[in-house]
Amino acid sequence: MEQEQDEDKVMSEVHLGCPPHFTGPFISRFTFSLPSLEKRDDNNCCSSHIEVNSLPKEVTFDEDGDLVLDRRKNVTEKCGSYEFAIRHNITSSLKNVGLQVWKASLVLTDFVLHKCLTSSEFDGVTAIELGAGTGLVGIALARSARSVYITDKGIGILDNCLENVKLCSRLLSLQENRLHVRELDWNESWPPLLGSNDLFQTRLKYTWSSMEIEEAESATVLLAADVIYSDDLTDLFFAILDKLMSHGSEKVLYLALEKRYNFSLDELDVVANGYSHFRRFLKDESDCGSLDSASFPCFVGKLVDLQEIPQYTREYERGKDVEIWKVTYCQKQRN
Repeated sequence: MEQEQDEDKVMSEVHLGCPPHFTGPFISRFTFSLPSLEKRDDNNCCSSHIEVNSLPKEVTFDEDGDLVLDRRKNVTEKCGSYEFAIRHNITSSLKNVGLQVWKASLVLTDFVLHKCLTSSEFDGVTAIELGAGTGLVGIALARSARSVYITDKGIGILDNCLENVKLCSRLLSLQENRLHVRELDWNESWPPLLGSNDLFQTRLKYTWSSMEIEEAESATVLLAADVIYSDDLTDLFFAILDKLMSHGSEKVLYLALEKRYNFSLDELDVVANGYSHFRRFLKDESDCGSLDSASFPCFVGKLVDLQEIPQYTREYERGKDVEIWKVTYCQKQRN
């Protein structure tokens, strides 16, 4: 702990409204509103007025020969107002940034909510969140998914994540057994092995059972937010992706990131070097069919149009430097 206090601290801009000089964990409430669905609770509903165009069944004209158009009508539609209660640190050392809420996780939460609202893609899926931090994205998905594995590294981060699962399960009436907080060290092999060290008893609640590993390999959805900020970490991230996506069922990754700019002495300019390193791992979909065997396996990336994703979560400003990528795995023969 003393070593962490001596390290430089970083602060997410999401926390700018939090109390200054606050040192302990803080609980923020992130609110969002969704039109009510049959499968969703109607608790805490609000009313919103939506303007809609009501088109006539047939074209009609008045006595002067002018086209008659229906006026816009105000339709009142119920919507559900919900809250995520997320415990987090306002500042942290760089190695413990998973204790904070970052902008990319809120953008990916909006994406997950939109998918759950407008499609059946996430209905009944098994999913894994990588580098989950506070667990916000995985918790959001749990309303539609059958099972979500929320994974990260380190007892402090995992304990905080488990606390958020408990907080939000009560608030959102989630079935807590859908959410599994598990340790996944990207430096280690997949499937994860039980460790043997002094912390084993403490870590036991975050270790995987053989049944859980089998279920995780059948996952079809992977999620990750704000794990691209260091070249070494990016290398480890794509290494664990290779292990996960080459085993079991076919998977798709939705990755949210924020481009971070720094002054480079090499380029004598402000550049996003971490982002450039990340992009080297991705191929265009059109390139996959023309790659030779030496180029496999590879990751195919497609940028999601954020203009099509409403901002459901209120407590942040999206900005222009956040992106979501849909990443698929391309290899000539799957294991």
